[in-house]
Amino acid sequence: MHELGVVFHVIDEVKEVAAENDIKHVGSVTIQLGKVSAVVPALLKDCWKWAVDREELMKGCNLTIEPIEAITFCEDCKQEYDTIKHGKTCPHCGSGNTYLLQGNEFMIKEIEVDD
Repeated sequence: MHELGVVFHVIDEVKEVAAENDIKHVGSVTIQLGKVSAVVPALLKDCWKWAVDREELMKGCNLTIEPIEAITFCEDCKQEYDTIKHGKTCPHCGSGNTYLLQGNEFMIKEIEVDD
């Protein structure tokens, strides 16, 4: 399960920001997660609960996941469509000459600290 590795990476990033800003405790982290990012939100949350309680800086820290819809663009008809529903083939013209505009992101959006 690569979600645990992802969680450790986020924790390392948060620890770095905390050290740079003299933060003593992080209360929550908000992540933006693309729907085709290959990260499973439920597994990410399970790994998060396990991992943050092993870090004094983040004990009890909440994780919020904001999903990002997967949108694909068709080069031939210049239209956008739902990637999950239609895959790589454009539902408007049937072309496979498409590319993903958004939906595979994984970004830390916000770190909330306790007073």
